[in-house]
Amino acid sequence: MATAAARRHVNVADLIDNSRIGGFQILLFVLCAACLIMDGFDVQSIGYIAPAIIPEWKIPASALGPVFGAGNTGVLLGSLLFTMVADKIGRRPVLIGATFFFSLMTFVTTLANSVEQLLMLRLIAGIGLGCIIPNGTALIGEYSPKRLKVVLMATVSVGFTAGAAVGGFLSAWLIPQFGWRSVFYFGAAVPLVIAVLMVIWLPDSLQILVLRKKHLDKVGTWLKRIDPTVPTGPDVEYIVAEENRGGVPAIHLFREGRGAATIMLWVVNFMNIYNLYFLSSWVPTFVRQYGYSTSTAAAVGGMLQLGGTLGTFWLTWFITKWGFVPVLTATFLAASVSVAFIGHPGLSLPLLTAIVFIAGSCVIGGQPTVNALSGSYYPTYLRSTGIGWGLGVGRAGAIVGPVLAGWLIGLKWSTQSIFYAAAIPAIISAIGMLSLRWAMNPVPTPGGRPAGGH
Repeated sequence: MATAAARRHVNVADLIDNSRIGGFQILLFVLCAACLIMDGFDVQSIGYIAPAIIPEWKIPASALGPVFGAGNTGVLLGSLLFTMVADKIGRRPVLIGATFFFSLMTFVTTLANSVEQLLMLRLIAGIGLGCIIPNGTALIGEYSPKRLKVVLMATVSVGFTAGAAVGGFLSAWLIPQFGWRSVFYFGAAVPLVIAVLMVIWLPDSLQILVLRKKHLDKVGTWLKRIDPTVPTGPDVEYIVAEENRGGVPAIHLFREGRGAATIMLWVVNFMNIYNLYFLSSWVPTFVRQYGYSTSTAAAVGGMLQLGGTLGTFWLTWFITKWGFVPVLTATFLAASVSVAFIGHPGLSLPLLTAIVFIAGSCVIGGQPTVNALSGSYYPTYLRSTGIGWGLGVGRAGAIVGPVLAGWLIGLKWSTQSIFYAAAIPAIISAIGMLSLRWAMNPVPTPGGRPAGGH
């Protein structure tokens, strides 16, 4: 029987940290993972339908370049803006609203009949898409027990990569059967269903509700779903061992000793996502130029994504054992070597495929763990903003990476030189990650309570 004192105070973070994974948390994970999968599907969908649009609209392939950039720009804006909103009003309303919004905008995209219309619609849709990963990742972390926090935050982020991969296969079937617009119909219908399910079942961040002193009755209801023995009622006070802060969340990223760590996280995000989009965009093209068939080039490109998907899982195991900084520093150093070797002439196909797989494991697989590091470092009232602004800055790298590679190709750089140049951002990522050993005070421990709060 709980004592009267215990019944009056419930530490929400401690209760979740020491809980077992139950059906309530599994349902939350499934909802967030489904949302991130469709986020990845919708963000990458324009790339899948481009080959069908070009002959139908009788436009050059280059005309779609600005459309690709517009989508990424929208995602950047959404990452910067609506993550701050989520830290103010909660993850739940922003996730649900953003999912409804990008579902609607994806449906409206089926009405586009010109490049200009498509560009504007993808820009607007990207704003909704941009806040899905930060808020989904943050919410999963806030409902995960201490021992599984990093694993679950990183794993749910893999949903984006999985959605992008599944989208390619699904589009390959839909477009010949029903036309390119069917990809957007699918990309609109599924998120609409997910959004409705989230209205019914998705909880909000308990820590935010306690810090903001809002909807405390719901805090008790959701805590009961995690631990049926937890006391509830008007005589119970829910507490979180963090302070709340008012004002603009982005400003707080640079306060209380967080400035240097925030800058370094931005550098790592920019450089790694730069390489992620450079590799995803150009590896199949360069493999084709090596004399291999189109199908072989596509298969090697698929190994990049496969490496990224699997890499996240073993990286989280290493991080749990040795910590974020040493593992990710070594990961990005390995990325620099593998990326440089992709451009080496005369590689056999098995060796080239293996090197691409390793590069994908380090670059693509490393990004979800960087998101998990951000989610572990920033306190509750900054968590979505911290993850989202890092990804927003990184999204600028996504815009620059493929464009810069195309520019270097135009300057007649050799393939080897281009990949040597691409290894430099990975080295910078490693240096930035190593610097976090001193910039973060303290460095988050895997599965530990978020650092950075005072």
